Amino acid sequence: MQQSQIMEDKIISAVKDFANSINSGSKVVADMSALIDVTDELPLSSFDFWERLIRSEFSLALRESNPPKWKVWSKPKELVTWLDLISWDGHKREKALRALSGAAPNTFFFSLAVRRLNDWVPQVRNAARDKLPEIARSTDPEYVVEALCIALSNWTSWGRIENVDKDVLLQIICEKEIAKSLRYKLISSASGPMPSLFSQLGRTSILDEKIEEIASFAVQPSVRAKAYRSLFEGRIAWMEGRKWEWTDIRYCEGRLKPVVAERKLNIKTPLFELLKRSSEDRSSIVRRVSAEILIRELGNLGPAARAFAEQFASDKSRSVNERGEFALKKLDEAERSNVS
Repeated sequence: MQQSQIMEDKIISAVKDFANSINSGSKVVADMSALIDVTDELPLSSFDFWERLIRSEFSLALRESNPPKWKVWSKPKELVTWLDLISWDGHKREKALRALSGAAPNTFFFSLAVRRLNDWVPQVRNAARDKLPEIARSTDPEYVVEALCIALSNWTSWGRIENVDKDVLLQIICEKEIAKSLRYKLISSASGPMPSLFSQLGRTSILDEKIEEIASFAVQPSVRAKAYRSLFEGRIAWMEGRKWEWTDIRYCEGRLKPVVAERKLNIKTPLFELLKRSSEDRSSIVRRVSAEILIRELGNLGPAARAFAEQFASDKSRSVNERGEFALKKLDEAERSNVS
């Protein structure tokens, strides 16, 4: 049996057990332990799928586990649970958000709360804005950080989230412990959408004092490259979303064009120092950024420009040495022009 099918079976079994515990009438609080254990194992890159599966199975399991209608005396008291956050009923989703208190049991359940900022019912989004900071403060920072990484990597595709909703997440991001954990994750993660996360975190100032450290020590080359580019350009840019652009309105043809925003950095690192460090990076992705900046700044480096150009021209990476050779060509042209 495939691993995904095994996981689906585990989820369905845990959801049924949870629904049965709700309708058993023997407990004031439903038993979530099996559901928490199995959602701890979920690959959250497929969050949409798991949310739909759990919503469907929970709704079905509740109907199947309900006592017969003639047993009026055995009808259990209605409980508000974390799974009501994904109920088909918008009133239940809103009620769950406003009623739940305390910590989310794991990353999955905190993510369910975060995703209500993109809910299709405005009242649910309002409830999420009100309650999410409180839930975040009570929840294990590790769970919050993991959920934020998922949300920030995808929220540009969320069609209903508003700026005021984004501000709620940015407020959570700026909490001292959360910000510290996010910076550590950027530096230490060997996989995952860390370059995108770097850009989105650039909306706030939490990276500003650590960008040089990120540029030097981040495990992922693409993150180091983004950090160096931000230092070179004195800004952090991120994708705000996409907007439709007509290419030929006569034939109803068009495309979604990225909308890019930016924030200026008040960090001044000497150009020579940045070029030296980035030109010696172990990854060609970073050295290529360094070579691009060299070409742009040829006139501001004096004699050092040729040394850097020769270094890049002899680089083992084709994308880097092409830029180095181009820089040498431009320097030679400038010298000949000065002689004549």
